[in-house]
Amino acid sequence: MGLGAVLKVVAVLAANPALSSILTAVLAGSPDLRVREFSTLTALNTYMRLTAVDLVVADFDCQDAPADKVSSTLRADAQVVSPAFQLLALARTVTPGTRDAAIGAGIDEVIVKPMSPRYLLERVVSRLKLPRQPVVSNSGYRGPERRNRLLPSAKSNVVTFIQRRDNVVPLFGDRPTQV
Repeated sequence: MGLGAVLKVVAVLAANPALSSILTAVLAGSPDLRVREFSTLTALNTYMRLTAVDLVVADFDCQDAPADKVSSTLRADAQVVSPAFQLLALARTVTPGTRDAAIGAGIDEVIVKPMSPRYLLERVVSRLKLPRQPVVSNSGYRGPERRNRLLPSAKSNVVTFIQRRDNVVPLFGDRPTQV
């Protein structure tokens, strides 16, 4: 870390203490991050009322505080010092319900578990480099701007199979095969 560089504060609230400890240890290995581990949403919320937090890592599998509840609670709290925080959520699977909950709660990104803690570090560092301009709508939504995002069309999810007359599968694209 260079002189005058500002440390970014990351808060971690995962489903179990072992996962929280591992994620916190890996994130704390970065000299540019100050990482704090929390076991309850109440403790995290209280901390964020006292200190600016740049990014929160929350877990959809946390029984008392799933990621969407964490995001909604923190974004609705007018006493949070830095309302422009980002939120990365961890999830075992991303279902349509999980996706809708993440969008509705203002979650910035969902990472599917299991994942490498180093991958989480990469995502955290990458997200913290992005300029942050959260949206506050009249309906009460606080979170990332999503209005200009394009959803993939249904046609882009269709896999097209090329029919061949033999059982040769080209490894390097459509090069002509010699017979």
